[in-house]
Amino acid sequence: MKIGIVCYPTFGGSGVVATELGMALAASGHQVHFITYDLPVRLEKTLENVFYHEVRVSDYPLFDYQPYELVLTSKLVDVVKYEKLDLLHVHYAIPHASAAYMARQILRSQGINIPYITTLHGTDITLLGKDESFEPVITFAINESDAVTAVSESLRQDTLKFFRVKRDIKVIPNFICEEEYNVPVLENLKRSYAPNGEFILTHISNFRPVKRVDDVVRVFELVRKKLPSKLLLVGDGPERSHVEKMCRESGLGTDVIFVGKMKQTTDILRLSDLFLLTSETESFGLAALEAFAAGVPVISSNTGGIPEVNIDGYSGYLSGVGDVAKMATDAISILSDVERYTQFKENAKEVARKFDLKKVLPLYIDLYRSVL
Repeated sequence: MKIGIVCYPTFGGSGVVATELGMALAASGHQVHFITYDLPVRLEKTLENVFYHEVRVSDYPLFDYQPYELVLTSKLVDVVKYEKLDLLHVHYAIPHASAAYMARQILRSQGINIPYITTLHGTDITLLGKDESFEPVITFAINESDAVTAVSESLRQDTLKFFRVKRDIKVIPNFICEEEYNVPVLENLKRSYAPNGEFILTHISNFRPVKRVDDVVRVFELVRKKLPSKLLLVGDGPERSHVEKMCRESGLGTDVIFVGKMKQTTDILRLSDLFLLTSETESFGLAALEAFAAGVPVISSNTGGIPEVNIDGYSGYLSGVGDVAKMATDAISILSDVERYTQFKENAKEVARKFDLKKVLPLYIDLYRSVL
């Protein structure tokens, strides 16, 4: 098959999943064309069967805001026509699904039929979905899709709640490639972060308010009072300066390390002892799944699709959003008991195996074939 993948090329979960899916499809012999405004951060450009088409938005003085959706639509028409694509797989409803619909209509007028599949990832539903100005477009684009998937049952239910959806939504979960995490711990790097053998707690996100990174710091502060610990904060975003100020005022000093953005977080996760995910909402919790693949238990909130990934009392612990006291208590109970911690690590890996790429990829391929 010749497949066009439309996604955001950033560090967010939707872009990561779309990119990893595309590379896996290419490795399976399919031809994959990424269509977006920048090279996806996880994309290995030298892979066989992988092509990249940049959507370039001109700086035209008439527009206060550049019409990305229209430029994307034109690019989709061009790529489908001249690369002879079989289908489009768009990740994130706005503006990708609506652009795919317009491209499909334009191509139909030229005698070309191109189906499109929409995968819903989270904030396109849970945040944009609550904005009435987007609702008619999102509803229409979902209903006009040839197939729709959601990354969790929680997100599927939210979509049915917020939108007047008339078609079936298939749940295909996010995934990891287990083999990528079978790498040795970088002991020198670990010693650089924790020179005295301190426990390493880690959080990875885009530092948006919904991630509640300040709760991560509060949990760590309580753990640090009981156990020698370090906190690694990986990523960047609008809340970073606030969190940095909070750490300075709390006297946490060098015990909180801001690592910044990273294309691949495998090495950081492999040297971590515990992962913290305190989000106000998560459609799936891909960061938790990646931690599990590295054998790292997770302390998380119990919101959205996280309970579909993190099994309370087995791979980690769940708590109510904002309950930093319980999260800290749970973290201490795992780290302070060697036998319990060892079992949680094994359980985490067992959970990750259920979401391995080898099990999820066939679900997408079957969906593509059914649409075609």
